[in-house]
Amino acid sequence: MLIDLRSDTVTKPTKGMLEAMMHAKVGDDVFREDETVNKLEQRVAKMFGKPKALFFPSGTMANQTALKLHTSPGEQVICDKYAHIYNYESGGVAFNSGASCKLIDGNSGMFTAEQVKEAINPGDYWYAPSSLVAVENTTNKGGGACWNFDELLKIRNVCNDSYLGLHLDGARLWNALVAKNEPASQYGAIFNTISVCLSKGLGCPVGSVLVGDEDLMKNALRIRKVFGGNMRQAGYLAAAGLYALDNHIERLAEDHKKAKEIGEVLSQLSIIKTVEPIETNIVIFELNNDINENVFVQKLADKNIHIISMGSNKLRMVTHLDYTDAMHDIILSYLKDM
Repeated sequence: MLIDLRSDTVTKPTKGMLEAMMHAKVGDDVFREDETVNKLEQRVAKMFGKPKALFFPSGTMANQTALKLHTSPGEQVICDKYAHIYNYESGGVAFNSGASCKLIDGNSGMFTAEQVKEAINPGDYWYAPSSLVAVENTTNKGGGACWNFDELLKIRNVCNDSYLGLHLDGARLWNALVAKNEPASQYGAIFNTISVCLSKGLGCPVGSVLVGDEDLMKNALRIRKVFGGNMRQAGYLAAAGLYALDNHIERLAEDHKKAKEIGEVLSQLSIIKTVEPIETNIVIFELNNDINENVFVQKLADKNIHIISMGSNKLRMVTHLDYTDAMHDIILSYLKDM
């Protein structure tokens, strides 16, 4: 039995999702005539209380479009040093928008309103103008940590005072909403733009959605076209998203429970130095200095268990839709015997 815990992106569409995809009503989305894409966009926009939403083939493209909508060349984006937009989007901030990043040394990918204040550049012409604050929830490199909403409200106030935009990279926001029992609408109320992923956590084969304020989103369709993201009969993919919204959000709690149980077992092993706090579906742990991470990963691979290395003896496991109870029992049993 293959057990793949590298990411929650490795899932395959369920039978119900495939059936929904095959029965989708489609049209040419470049002409905005795909009924199912339009339905998905309207539904996600309504969930967040935003006037506009746009379907994208990837979360990176949705984020990069948002960054371009918020900034002009030469301006600066304030984000955490662990931010996905900075570390894992191939330098797209600079390449696509001509912007730079001011990195905050946060805690598990999260920072405070006071740190945002300190990161805002002075108005002198030799500084890059600060124009946007980007938040990631949950935090990927932060081990799936969830933001405190009260701190986000404080950051919103700082952005208001300094005329900064506020973008949320919500690739795993669904996990945060379930873990914290929060409504999507409260995030829509304070962020100018939000990207949400349908293929992480929710089990879709492809797709993300960008929602935002009217004045910002009016140019999103053109930017998506510039980035090569326009699609034709994309409703087959959008149908997977609609199915996931109906069937795969509440079940995320199961992934969170399994991740915490893995963490509990890992924390009892003598070869493990630390296990980072687990709130959602990501388990990040560090091996003792005398343990070779490559050997450890290979031992698991030899048992058909696949995880990912983050370097410096840190490893990651991510629970997901295709990680079954039977697989979970095997993992727990194998770890306990290490």
